[in-house]
Amino acid sequence: MADPYATLGVARGASEKDIKSAYRKLAKELHPDRNTDNPKAAERFSEVTRAYDLLSDKDKRARFDRGEIDMDGNPANPFGAGFGGGGFGGGGQRGFRHEGFGGGGPEGVDISDLFEGLFGGGRKGGGGGPFGGQRAAPKGATVQYRLQVSLTDAALLAPQRITLSDGKTIDLKLPAGVEDGTQMRLAGKGEPGPGGNGDALVTIVLQPHPFFRRDGDNLKLDLPVTLDEALGGAKVKVPTADGAVMLTLAPGTSSGKTLRLKGKGMTRKDGSRGDQLVRVQIDLPQADSAEHAELARRLAGWQDTRNPRQKFGH
Repeated sequence: MADPYATLGVARGASEKDIKSAYRKLAKELHPDRNTDNPKAAERFSEVTRAYDLLSDKDKRARFDRGEIDMDGNPANPFGAGFGGGGFGGGGQRGFRHEGFGGGGPEGVDISDLFEGLFGGGRKGGGGGPFGGQRAAPKGATVQYRLQVSLTDAALLAPQRITLSDGKTIDLKLPAGVEDGTQMRLAGKGEPGPGGNGDALVTIVLQPHPFFRRDGDNLKLDLPVTLDEALGGAKVKVPTADGAVMLTLAPGTSSGKTLRLKGKGMTRKDGSRGDQLVRVQIDLPQADSAEHAELARRLAGWQDTRNPRQKFGH
């Protein structure tokens, strides 16, 4: 990976806020879901994420700035420049041969203390040679999933059963305040690797509903009613995410009037629920139907003499 500061496009003295802002901007541009036809964008997204993981960790950032670790978070190579003549051939770690440093070293110089100082006593134990096992084995790759969730399931935070790439099935609990595009990270559910399994990243895709519409934390619904129900008042059955409820219409309810059902909307981040907003729509029968003919017969000779458009000035 390139220098993490250069990868995020920030200066070495950048603040935590600047680093986070730069990462969010790049992650949004390079996210694999927005670049399905551009594999290079996925590689760049991975580099940007690794850079942010390092720089957002105060300890790792300080160690990197001091030259103690490299851009991947691994111990920096103390022999990167070689020793200029004796035994390393200027090749750094690639030229290192462990068996070449038995007791005295070149020209009888005992370099055991050098190894102990550089690698924290790794030459005396640890099973990792002079490096003391400090280089962590890489984890497996992150696996991306897109999970389609119905609007009513999102409102109720209903568990979602998903099948992972290894064939295992799990029940996923949706987070409070879930929205379209919400991402959930499942630790250890990615591809296997030498250092353990990677993670799974699940992106939530909310599906359109046949009659509910989301408006922030609320759900909206257009409710058709008959002319009789609107004129005389009635109790009508109304669907909600939780199931049908009975709603009382007052006599003379006009088309367009909005009624509120408390706590029947989306689940907020604090666990509370928004409301369901029900807009009344008076539904008249089609002109060529028997119902329309019957309604016309019943209203024959009656005329509403009001002027509902008087507020328009005509």
